[in-house]
Amino acid sequence: MAITSINPHTGQVLQEFAPFAWSDTEEILRQAHEAAATWRTTSFAHRAERMHRAAALLREREQELARLMSIEMGKPIADGRAEAQKCATTCDYYAEHADAFLADEEIRTEAQRSLIAHEPLGVVLAIMPWNFPLWQVIRFAAPALMAGNVGLLKHAPNVPQCALALEKIFHDASFPPATFRTLLIDTDQVETLLADDRVRAVTLTGSTRAGASVAALAGKYLKKSVLELGGSDAFIVLADADLNVAAKNAAQARMINAGQSCIAAKRFIVEQPVVDEFTQKLKEHMAAFQTGDPLDEATQYGPLARPDLADTLTQQVQDSVAKGAHVVLEGGQDAPGATLFRPMILTNVQPGQPAYHEEFFGPVALVLEARDADDAIRLANDSPYGLGGSIWTRDVARGEALARRIEAGAVFVNAIVKSSPEMPFGGVKQSGYGRELSYLGIREFVNQKSLWIAAEEKPEEKKTE
Repeated sequence: MAITSINPHTGQVLQEFAPFAWSDTEEILRQAHEAAATWRTTSFAHRAERMHRAAALLREREQELARLMSIEMGKPIADGRAEAQKCATTCDYYAEHADAFLADEEIRTEAQRSLIAHEPLGVVLAIMPWNFPLWQVIRFAAPALMAGNVGLLKHAPNVPQCALALEKIFHDASFPPATFRTLLIDTDQVETLLADDRVRAVTLTGSTRAGASVAALAGKYLKKSVLELGGSDAFIVLADADLNVAAKNAAQARMINAGQSCIAAKRFIVEQPVVDEFTQKLKEHMAAFQTGDPLDEATQYGPLARPDLADTLTQQVQDSVAKGAHVVLEGGQDAPGATLFRPMILTNVQPGQPAYHEEFFGPVALVLEARDADDAIRLANDSPYGLGGSIWTRDVARGEALARRIEAGAVFVNAIVKSSPEMPFGGVKQSGYGRELSYLGIREFVNQKSLWIAAEEKPEEKKTE
């Protein structure tokens, strides 16, 4: 079956690609494995020169790349330009810091000299999603390539043009072609790749279900893996918070990428004395977001990326309402199969409803009422996910203390959760394991080798009479 690029706003088929046969994939893998043996020997300065060039190309081509994201998965074009810029910043970051992040670490032992060296693993397979089609790839590729690894990208099947555009950027930046290749393949080749000894590691960003499947294969074939999976981030509003600021940020945190973000705020946990006022303010802000053609500069949110995603979200809302949730902002699909999904707010979210335990991957805000701050933490942690979260309060010290009690990979106080190259990114529980970004991210796919150098032994001197 063809890999098809479809504009979710118009339904137009943009382009179709024939999936690679295994013989094609195996040849690319052979070349990548051979390239890994050479690329690992290059200097950090050599790699950095090319990575800085990739950053420059991302900036030069930001409008073209933003347009591709708009037509392939519905991202507003202004957001696409920002994504391309963020990718460029991250390429520059690793070009500048990889050498220091992976420098030998001297360790004091009884040896004459002992140290930890960080050496590349080889071929890393990346399985990436469609929601941030450039950013998700770059936050794997920039550190992996700077560490001396090579990358094979199996991107989501609805963004093949974005995947090929990234391959072209690395090639045009003078990376050896075999060090980064896009594989236009079906999922049935993933196990074959992971079973091959030439693939040394795998990283996946996607759903918990996909992560569990890849983790099982990685375990079966003893491959290092990093998983960044789903999230149902808590946005905690304490009674002393500035509600105007909190509500405005809450709407932005829910509506980013039309709600299709793992770290978008999804569960708004509000202390009882201010829950009604906060909900009203949130409703006003969410209702004000403007939709339209993603290529229009005025568009603030576009369609969901595929019809089945919108249908699934509608079913989750309907099932939650049937079990007691209340709709306070009407929205959703106009008809089954439509990709446009207008913002919604559900209240009276209780255990047993999909809204309480499941991830809602779209512009539906779920409001939960907390008795007090301790109850808010309990509700935040009563989730199978643990990716991110935020706390809104005028008492910053209290906010930090409460943030330490939340089971998540990142918690922000008085700010929207976001990823940046300087800070590690990843989750706990069903949100996955391992870390991307920061110095921790570049160390995920290296062999942390212990080197022990003893003093040279001298031959015994012969005794003279």
